Amino acid sequence: MSELKERYPRTVDCKGRTITLDRLKALDTADAKQFTSNLTDMDLMFLSRDLREPKVIEAWNRSIESGDIISVAAWQDGRIIGTTAVVCDKLSWSPHVGELRILVSPEARDIGLGRQLIQESFLIGLYMGLEKLTVRMTLDQERAVSILEDMGFKTEALLKDHTKDTQGRKHDLLMMSHDVEAGFAKLAVLGIEDAL
Repeated sequence: MSELKERYPRTVDCKGRTITLDRLKALDTADAKQFTSNLTDMDLMFLSRDLREPKVIEAWNRSIESGDIISVAAWQDGRIIGTTAVVCDKLSWSPHVGELRILVSPEARDIGLGRQLIQESFLIGLYMGLEKLTVRMTLDQERAVSILEDMGFKTEALLKDHTKDTQGRKHDLLMMSHDVEAGFAKLAVLGIEDAL
């Protein structure tokens, strides 16, 4: 993991915006509140827990500390505008599988930040020794699904009426996956590995 420590912080250019990527050692409650205040239920529903709840932030920080989550935040002007987390349950029957959780603030969408964070996640997956990354999205998140498909993620399951928003409406949940080494190799073929 020393390679990851040396990797961050680093800056990336997203359509002329200079953004700093840094590994989270812990997520400050105030930073989390500022970040999630602009996110809708639709942005958060694919997560198993509501990130707007302080107890969820505390649990996330415990998982970062234990190494079950490696999380990177995208910062601009002292504010978090995006996060990616790779979650691995080492005690499960699937210690070779990591779950990708990616969030991008509305004002930072359509500038390539989501792709940048997904690329970071493949690298994190390699460092964690993972073989497969999974991701969950609601079908309503068409743009996110399209980006993931462009990057080689394939649909594995559709769970009907699996999530419920704060208004009580049910939504289908899409599960996608990608082989970590194949994903990284695809980036290399495209010449993206130099940026990683």
